[in-house]
Amino acid sequence: MSAFPIAKALLEDSYFLTDWPLCQVRVMDDAQYPWFLLIPRVEDAREICDLNEEQQLQFLHESSFLSHWLKAEYKPDKLNVAALGNRVPQLHIHHIARFISDVSWPDPVWGKHPMQPLSDKEVARLQELFADITF
Repeated sequence: MSAFPIAKALLEDSYFLTDWPLCQVRVMDDAQYPWFLLIPRVEDAREICDLNEEQQLQFLHESSFLSHWLKAEYKPDKLNVAALGNRVPQLHIHHIARFISDVSWPDPVWGKHPMQPLSDKEVARLQELFADITF
């Protein structure tokens, strides 16, 4: 896979897991929530509508796959899928497994509590799991 520039803030706040056909998959460095990112490798994309029709369909496929995986892996009460981009304009879509028992429930996760770093063991577990997922 050729190198694609990822916004510095996303690199600093998350770990690489894998590259899928359209998106780079990353996990946010916050142990409070199972929180993953899909980052389409499309130059200058800021909104989902900036993707062409084929890319939008591929994004939907990858997003649905990740959402089903989150439901199976974590059994959340709710999934939050959102593309905000207010602070980081590069298109990136958050996929967060939410629980009635999590520290921010029922509010959004942004700005509620300082991030709590993932353990090295959890990062390694996720990297190993995603290394075996292929499209």
